[in-house]
Amino acid sequence: MTPMTNSIFPLTEEKNGWLCALAPAKVNLFLHVTGRRDDGFHELESVFAFTKFGDEVRVRKAGALSLEITGPFAASLSDDAADNNLVIKAAKALQKHAGCAKGAEIVLEKSMPIAAGIGGGSSDAAATLRALIRLWDVKITDAALHQLALGLGADVPACINPHTSFVSGIGENVRPVRLAQNFGCVLVNSGQALSTPQVFAEYKNLSQGFSAPLPDVSGKVDIDYLLKCKNDLTAPACALYPNLNEIMQMLSGIGKVLLVRMSGSGATCLALTETLGEAQRVATTLKKHHPQWWCKASEFIS
Repeated sequence: MTPMTNSIFPLTEEKNGWLCALAPAKVNLFLHVTGRRDDGFHELESVFAFTKFGDEVRVRKAGALSLEITGPFAASLSDDAADNNLVIKAAKALQKHAGCAKGAEIVLEKSMPIAAGIGGGSSDAAATLRALIRLWDVKITDAALHQLALGLGADVPACINPHTSFVSGIGENVRPVRLAQNFGCVLVNSGQALSTPQVFAEYKNLSQGFSAPLPDVSGKVDIDYLLKCKNDLTAPACALYPNLNEIMQMLSGIGKVLLVRMSGSGATCLALTETLGEAQRVATTLKKHHPQWWCKASEFIS
């Protein structure tokens, strides 16, 4: 089997005695539900893009595993037992794979809202794996890392090396693609958490048919391609949380916005712009009208 490449290591850096890994926001530029497997999991097609903004996982050697959660959204996770957090699950899964009992002091700085459709938990888990592989000097193949990540969640494999990817199946099929331009991106969340299982249950209730699989995506993904796509979970998410329509309509009416869409199963909405500067102007305008909403302008990791 081929050894793991070093492509994930540039996403980690040493700062003040800690090894730090970015856990970027994962954005679904579209999401098509193409079928349902016998085990109940839905098959999807999507392009994942990752922003330069996100959570941060910091690790350093210790005698045992421990997790501290800080940041503006730390309180949202305070009621969860540590063992239920994907960060600890990722660390224990890597321990098991490596056959070791090495410890680590882990700090998760939670800057993204939870249950928001931007892959926060999956990205946190992937960042934890990246950081601990380096901290513990774990030898692991790409194939083994992919399987370990998939065992943690369907979106985790794509988050291991967070660059724009075409993702299919339940998330196990990940293929790099390129965006045709450096879009600016605005992410907006009004504070409403949406349960992915509930959204899929509503999708079933609405009796929506499955989308036909897309033709092979080759070359660069441009705005014309994206405009032909959609998010099949928008209608069921809006049925559960009608305020999503207000958010998307408001985004559509501000500045020079190229595309407005819900990300994942919600409740975060996104807008693409020509530049980061335009995204920042949209975010500033939106914050004036709704200062209580979480709103972030960023651009994508190329």
